[in-house]
Amino acid sequence: MTSTASSTSVFTAPIRTGVIGFGLAGSVFHAPFVAADSRFALDAIVTGNAERQAAAQAAYPDARIIASTAEFFERADDLDLVVLGSPPATHYPLALAAINAGLSVVVDKPFAATVDQATELIERSEELGVALTVFQNRRWDGDFLTLRTLLDEGALGDVYRFESRFEWWKPQGGRDWKKSASVADGGGILFDLGSHLIDQALQLFGPVDQVYSEVSTRLAGAGAEDDAFVALQHVSGVSSHLSMNSLAAQRGARFHVLGQAGAYTKWGLDGQEDALRSGAKPSDANFGVEPESTWGVLGVDGSLDKRPTERGDYAGFYRILGDALTTGSALPVDPRSSLETLSIIEQIHQKS
Repeated sequence: MTSTASSTSVFTAPIRTGVIGFGLAGSVFHAPFVAADSRFALDAIVTGNAERQAAAQAAYPDARIIASTAEFFERADDLDLVVLGSPPATHYPLALAAINAGLSVVVDKPFAATVDQATELIERSEELGVALTVFQNRRWDGDFLTLRTLLDEGALGDVYRFESRFEWWKPQGGRDWKKSASVADGGGILFDLGSHLIDQALQLFGPVDQVYSEVSTRLAGAGAEDDAFVALQHVSGVSSHLSMNSLAAQRGARFHVLGQAGAYTKWGLDGQEDALRSGAKPSDANFGVEPESTWGVLGVDGSLDKRPTERGDYAGFYRILGDALTTGSALPVDPRSSLETLSIIEQIHQKS
């Protein structure tokens, strides 16, 4: 799940870190993990929203709260790393500005709105010797880690179909910017949830040579698609069927994986996000541990066994990143692997 060894500069801990954006991404998926790892110092948080500024200052009293990205980049010499938890339309320009300022960069998904933008970021980071990685945190979901172990063990035999879903019921639509964001701005469910589902399929079963899709916009006034089905034919022979839907009144199985010797079915989403939203911290003793009631089942109908879900580990991304930035080891996510995901999404949008 890691890239090749980094050829970028090596830092001495603590790595001086700024987080841009303090909505869901910044406040739930990034700031808690930066603050929990002693190799990082959460020195700056950028948000122009007064309520979020107050929340950020209360949660991280030692961090500077900065109202604009312009002010942030004026102080870039005081930092080593920037984490982009801002809306997708900002990822490319902010990442490019950070790279040009000599900062290492973590970009939340989607990596960028186009393959050309993402390629430019990769090439520029390599040219300047700046670390660039993409926050594909779902590689550290407990259910995904469990499935990966099952495949490594050969517990299913030769797998021929991988079904994976992110579905929920949000007839009111997403947050304000998500409702109106167009495809050109990185909006829509393919950039949002598809960035995870396609990435997981590629990680498990390798590159693809055929892509089929069904893409729809169900909610009136939505800026981009909110319902999508994607079928990937992998070179390895596995077919991945990926569903993402924000209007699913009843959810399907999270994973349904069919092999010649058995199957694995798992319901429900990884609990790390909900735990963080409820105030849990990555350092809590049982963070990432899933209750037995939601474990998946392994085997053949009539002979099924519960399979304990491995502990979810979003902290693993920052743990590996800390290693990479202080020792020169592999980054947690090779940005070129996210480029493959983006290429598939772009291909689907061009056809739809």
